[in-house]
Amino acid sequence: MTAITDIAAYYRQREALPVRTRLMFTFGAVAALHAAAVVLLLAGNAGAAGAHALTWGLVLTAYLAGVKHSYDWDHLAAIDNSTRKFVAQRQDPVSVGFAFSLGHSSVVTLAGVLVVAGAGVVGGFMQDGSAGNLVLGLIGSGVSGVFLLAMGLFNGSAFARSAQAYRRARSGAAISPADLEQQGLVARLLARPLSRVRRPRNIYVIGFLFGLGFDTATTIGLLMMTTAASLAGVPPFALLALPLAFTAAMTLCDSVNGMAMMRMYRSALDHPQRTLGFNALVTGLSAVSALFIAAITLGGFAHAAFGLDDPVTAWLGDIDLGEAGLLLVAAFLAVWGGAVLRAGRGIGRRAAGPEAGSPGSSCP
Repeated sequence: MTAITDIAAYYRQREALPVRTRLMFTFGAVAALHAAAVVLLLAGNAGAAGAHALTWGLVLTAYLAGVKHSYDWDHLAAIDNSTRKFVAQRQDPVSVGFAFSLGHSSVVTLAGVLVVAGAGVVGGFMQDGSAGNLVLGLIGSGVSGVFLLAMGLFNGSAFARSAQAYRRARSGAAISPADLEQQGLVARLLARPLSRVRRPRNIYVIGFLFGLGFDTATTIGLLMMTTAASLAGVPPFALLALPLAFTAAMTLCDSVNGMAMMRMYRSALDHPQRTLGFNALVTGLSAVSALFIAAITLGGFAHAAFGLDDPVTAWLGDIDLGEAGLLLVAAFLAVWGGAVLRAGRGIGRRAAGPEAGSPGSSCP
């Protein structure tokens, strides 16, 4: 009991730290993962003559796979919508991306360790149609689909509030930050299910459950690469560097993504009068992306769980969202860039003054 109390006190103290300090902790942990991968790689190659080129190439491939996997649409939707929820609750969720990514990659790291240890059970998880693959796939897709559905509805409620506030602002009505908070039937219905997701660290469990489905191309490719390298005689320490490099890359990209989302939403909520349209647009984009992924994921879940043979769920189950994540990143960057340019033009007009350029103005 004392240990639990001490842990709770530690987290309360950590959350009271300045944002910059918590950022240093988060990215310090990311740097430590990179350093650990390099140390394992060097230790594995220390006594292995002629294996340096192969192992370095494998680790680089695993690292790039982690970068690619971090831009899967379900990653982006989960991190973005969770960040939107925390920011709306006036928190500074600097570690949402890191916590989600660490939970997600913990599954891959554990599977990689089992591969290195020679556990054949991992092969059963990767074998399509096996009982283990089916069970874990259902857990991963079920949890991710339900979570994204809840977050999409929750942020959809916020989008409705933001859109209403934007229309009132255009008509000249006064707007307060309270007008941007989630209210209404949907927010009340989801308050209890989402009440356990109170802090960014809670997203670790969500990320872990997301990762239980051994069905993504990058996960399967990494584990098969680890298996092949083990059979080729690559030293165990160097093999362990593969999932760790994957984890390091994914935590870095997801942490940066989470930070970008936090800054984007904070800029909207801190200046509601100036950024109402931007806030409504980005929140709507977040809600649509989450609901879109939830529909695809739950459709595939229903197809696998209940043995459906209709064309709709079969099509949903076959959709690969790996490449689509880059489109979502591009959409957010376009919205953010447009908002920055618009704000810059507004500042320029205010600096020039209302009479700038007029015939009676003293300005050239």
